[in-house]
Amino acid sequence: MTPIDTLPIVKTASGLELLKGVRVLDLTTSIAGPYGTQLLADLGADVTKIERLRAGDDTRAWGPPFLHGESLWYLSMNRNKESVTLDVSQPEGRSILDDLLASSDVLVVNMVQHAQRKLGLDFATLRTKFPSLIHVSLTGFGSHGPRANLPCYDLIAEGYSGVMDLTGEKDCGPQKVGTPAADLLAGQDVALATVAALFERQRTGLGKSIDVSMLASMVRFMAPRIVPYLGSGEPVTRSGGRDSVIAIYQVFDTADEPITLGLGNDAIWHRFWAAVGQPEFGQSEAFDSNASRRKERARIVRTIAALLATRTREYWLGLFNEHRIPAGPINRVDQLVQDGHLLEERLFYAAESAAGKVPQVGLGIRFDGNSETHRRAPPSLGADTERVLRERLGMSDICIAGLREREII
Repeated sequence: MTPIDTLPIVKTASGLELLKGVRVLDLTTSIAGPYGTQLLADLGADVTKIERLRAGDDTRAWGPPFLHGESLWYLSMNRNKESVTLDVSQPEGRSILDDLLASSDVLVVNMVQHAQRKLGLDFATLRTKFPSLIHVSLTGFGSHGPRANLPCYDLIAEGYSGVMDLTGEKDCGPQKVGTPAADLLAGQDVALATVAALFERQRTGLGKSIDVSMLASMVRFMAPRIVPYLGSGEPVTRSGGRDSVIAIYQVFDTADEPITLGLGNDAIWHRFWAAVGQPEFGQSEAFDSNASRRKERARIVRTIAALLATRTREYWLGLFNEHRIPAGPINRVDQLVQDGHLLEERLFYAAESAAGKVPQVGLGIRFDGNSETHRRAPPSLGADTERVLRERLGMSDICIAGLREREII
């Protein structure tokens, strides 16, 4: 039995309809772009994924692991979409794309500027034909400047941003964040900026050029570390999370498993020491503010470490939950997906696809109490090509057969 067999099965439904009627053409590949368009799809937009013939989205080849012959990385970013295979480099393919653009609200691309211009998919070219089209360009370094045409991946953006230098233990080398953070943050920016542009278009009737940079998204993520440095000049160094502006905000070992503990204000500080039976320690004048506790951090950490080592993680987390003290386990992924509360919230679920059950991670945002987003499983490559051409463009079966024979679709 694999973990998917333990997940609740969600049936296809109407899902959220906040963006119902909005049509998005998604020419992106890999993680950042598809994640952004999946967010739009989860909110109700109709997303048509335009993919290369035969190969499709890069992530379709990212494996193992595979499930039903499909990459699980691909399956994590592409639900609620339809897939159309189309060679846009050929005149007939480009003509079909233009026909689709004529009835679309948003185009999302993740090509560098010279590639966009070469294919005539840049904003300046498209705005003359489609003045109401919202054009979203997602690249590693943005559309301007000396790096505009350089390729980029999540790893590269994380390295530029400084987050890798601050991640990990002091005596170890820099580490990448354990999930593609720059990709996912940039994808969120794609969705956020698109919704904002759609809102503005209601007033103006005009499209918008949106320029999302993975590096800029990642740098903004670093603002809580950058701004204190800029304002104080104090060096920011890798320390395994032990140098927070909050005096006690780190990992501690217990008698068996480690826990996280955050004593973020004076009230929590006093509750902690009352809960562990040492209220007098917490009431000491030497620890009467966060600033003073930071000066005494080493002493406090030693005291807490010795205390927590005497009991198990389960004991301490039970006590801290009772006293509303921020603390938690350090879950492995296999432990996380068994979290009863998250399963109850349908954050992890399985959905039926043509090939079989596929696992998904839900949106996790409620609208009027509803967070059900699932309308369709991630599509197989080109699954919707003929239907889209027939229904949206009115093509005949003979025309579609000819396009397939000439390898346009």
